[in-house]
Amino acid sequence: MGKASKDKRDIYYRKAKEEGWRARSAFKLLQIDEEFDIFRGVKRAVDLCAAPGSWSQVLSRKLYVPAKSSTESRDGDLPLIVAIDLQPMAPIDGVIQVQGDITNARTAEVVIKHFDGCKADLVVCDGAPDVTGLHDMDEFVQSQLILAALTIVTHVLRVGGKFVAKIFRGKDTSLLYSQLKLFFPYVTFAKPKSSRNSSIEAFAVCENYSPPEGFNQKDLYHLLEKVGTPCGSDNLDCSSGWLEGANKVYIPFLACGDLNGYDSDRSYPLPSSADGSSYQSLDPVQPPIAPPYKTAIELKKASSHGIVDIEKLSL
Repeated sequence: MGKASKDKRDIYYRKAKEEGWRARSAFKLLQIDEEFDIFRGVKRAVDLCAAPGSWSQVLSRKLYVPAKSSTESRDGDLPLIVAIDLQPMAPIDGVIQVQGDITNARTAEVVIKHFDGCKADLVVCDGAPDVTGLHDMDEFVQSQLILAALTIVTHVLRVGGKFVAKIFRGKDTSLLYSQLKLFFPYVTFAKPKSSRNSSIEAFAVCENYSPPEGFNQKDLYHLLEKVGTPCGSDNLDCSSGWLEGANKVYIPFLACGDLNGYDSDRSYPLPSSADGSSYQSLDPVQPPIAPPYKTAIELKKASSHGIVDIEKLSL
């Protein structure tokens, strides 16, 4: 499939390149902000699982760049943005990069150090595992990733702060919703218009971080387990069986983005240039600088030429 074909099939992929975004996912965060105004009053923000950096770009353009261009702002007043990922990514204006594990308490300490001992107003996470196509498995793995993100959120987010994370909708979504409600009184599952209807993804928008009284971060997983098995039963399917019937949880679900805007599942004709020439497809804004598949590609090239580094094969 050529570039032009993908540009036709995915309007947000094309618009991302035209507007300088590293990935189409930037529009999802922008549309969430249109509905929930998540950037209001934010001075410190954290982007988890940040690579390749489209959400960090949004944070930079919405928070850092306007403040930097303002004549009233001083260097000490500029918003602080920290992006965390195991993979390195190309620099972004106003974004501090931390290459680390979001489940590690030391990573949280590094973030707070960059914030001069203060905590974040907003934490976002667009991370997702490599999907298998088995929806139940993908949903479970994604929910575990969100709970891992919640580990660092409880360390770095201030009381009253906001948390936005990608979720996969499925039969155990009620359990995840109930777990998030332990820490956020306002939780809404949102579907941006730039997210394909055929996709099971949505986003949990959690507002007004309020941990339980006397909460200790070390007790996080014990507390989450009690949501799934309030009576101590361990034979419920994925610990969510009790949330059905009389205990059924109804989750606020909201579609966000301009209803008259682009349809992510529709193909659009390519525009013509001003001089009448055909549309020229653009290259991606920023290819990954150290993708995890880089070693595999190098080995494949080497083997095709009959030159294979034994030491690399042992990795």
